[in-house]
Amino acid sequence: MSNFTPISAAIGGGLIGLSAVLLMLLNGRIGVFAGLIDPLSSDRAWRATFVAGLIAAPLTAAVLGYAIPVPQLPTSFVVIAVAGLLVGFGTRLSNGCTSGHGICGIARLSPRSIVATGIFMFAAIVVVAITRHAVGG
Repeated sequence: MSNFTPISAAIGGGLIGLSAVLLMLLNGRIGVFAGLIDPLSSDRAWRATFVAGLIAAPLTAAVLGYAIPVPQLPTSFVVIAVAGLLVGFGTRLSNGCTSGHGICGIARLSPRSIVATGIFMFAAIVVVAITRHAVGG
């Protein structure tokens, strides 16, 4: 584990949790992207600003000279497309994304989110075990 950074991971996790709590307190709900693409949404400005910040932050860091890690992606575009479709299908099937259930749903003590997050984690463990040990990835 060469990328084991528990302190920065804990700080990042705390900031994510704090931002979810603040979003819930200030807006009464959690979620950004769905309201951005919803044609009936009346609060697109802050949502668009949030998404723009997600794009601008790493670009600004790169301009300032910070090393930006390049993600390791599969070489096959078909694998990437199928993976994206499966993630979208799973998100729709579980009525929320993994981070939505894991961060916000568990924080609200939602039984559905607790079960969904447990299933996500179990599936991830199985996939890693298969790809690392059975397939040899």
